[in-house]
Amino acid sequence: MTTLNVEAHIKQLGEQAKQAARAMLKATGEQKALALRSMAEGILAARDEIKQVNAKDVALATAQNLEAPLIDRLSITDKTIDQMAQGLRQIALMPDPIGSLGPTSVRPNGMHVSQMRVPLGVIGIIYESRPNVTIDAAALCLKSGNACILRGGSEAFHSNVRLGQIVSAGLASAGLSQQAVQVVQTTDRAAVGHLVTLTDYIDVIVPRGGKSLISRLAKEATVPMIKHLDGNCHVYVDQGADLVMAENIVFNAKTYRYGVCGAMETLLVHKDIATQFLPVIAQRLQAHGVELRGCPETTKIIITANPASEDDWATEYLGPTLAIKVVSKLDEAIAHITLWGSGHTDSIVTQDIDTAERFQREVDSSSVYVNLPTCFADGFEYGLGAEIGISTNRLHARGPVGLEGLTTYKWVLRGHGQIRG
Repeated sequence: MTTLNVEAHIKQLGEQAKQAARAMLKATGEQKALALRSMAEGILAARDEIKQVNAKDVALATAQNLEAPLIDRLSITDKTIDQMAQGLRQIALMPDPIGSLGPTSVRPNGMHVSQMRVPLGVIGIIYESRPNVTIDAAALCLKSGNACILRGGSEAFHSNVRLGQIVSAGLASAGLSQQAVQVVQTTDRAAVGHLVTLTDYIDVIVPRGGKSLISRLAKEATVPMIKHLDGNCHVYVDQGADLVMAENIVFNAKTYRYGVCGAMETLLVHKDIATQFLPVIAQRLQAHGVELRGCPETTKIIITANPASEDDWATEYLGPTLAIKVVSKLDEAIAHITLWGSGHTDSIVTQDIDTAERFQREVDSSSVYVNLPTCFADGFEYGLGAEIGISTNRLHARGPVGLEGLTTYKWVLRGHGQIRG
């Protein structure tokens, strides 16, 4: 497409999405559930074709020397397909949030005052690598009554287009507007710039991608965004931890998948158990190919660890590198997370209830765990069916953004002829 055609294409998508969003206000819960089930069936029926199309994207990405974590996120396996279908079915079974009423108060004059859940409207979603986001985003936006415009990365273009076709077929089978979910039909980077400034048609942008993408959008966007910039996640192993449990949690938090935003990037260990715990976990991590970078106390205990710099405490590696720091007490661990963390996901391993409660109360991240690896930072694991992204914002949603995060409310009042005196 020419530059002019790209701009016109994005504006057309916006106009169509705005109309579809109005139409979605009439959609019933039964229609939305039917569409989601049809999409799940369509994905499973097209399993081989989806993998073939995805293999084309993976081959192109490999030829372009994309980094291994990106290719990992790009790849669609049988497990990915099964999870997409399962997520669709799970969302189909969830209660429809639209039109539900919150608690109702009765005013002295007899008026009934409550809040009604309503869609946000039109959501623009910009993402990299993971083609399963096409399905997750479509499902959540549909269930929450929104229309959406999906702009995936150029490296996943063919996969996204094919999945988008399955979504369109599912919408049509339920008698819903196929323009309620639209995939941008160009890889031109200019499309992103137009999308994030389309304030007449788009109500919110949700970016899912690397730091460079989100930094760019934060500078260019005039449409409000729900986003997180970094996933600099910590696990703190307290002196009151079960060390066998801690070893398994730490190993899983780092090695489950290096490229996810919930991967642990810094390990904090209480000084009283450091000499007992660090050699064991270091051996296991290094055997798995993880490079360790530690504070002076850590390098005394793990002689094969490299010295850490201040940059290491601030880095989201998204790869097989881990920073380790020995701390003297809980307050120091919390202070370190406050200074260097990104407000994404942080966890404590401890058997001490008071310590656990303090950690969850005082660590100001969008998700705070006790005795769990940070890689659970995922809407599917939270029982949301899927997520549209993870937000470290305070407004409007925080943490994994599922159905409720894609709605807002309006005040609804009912009376019987009262007048204001």
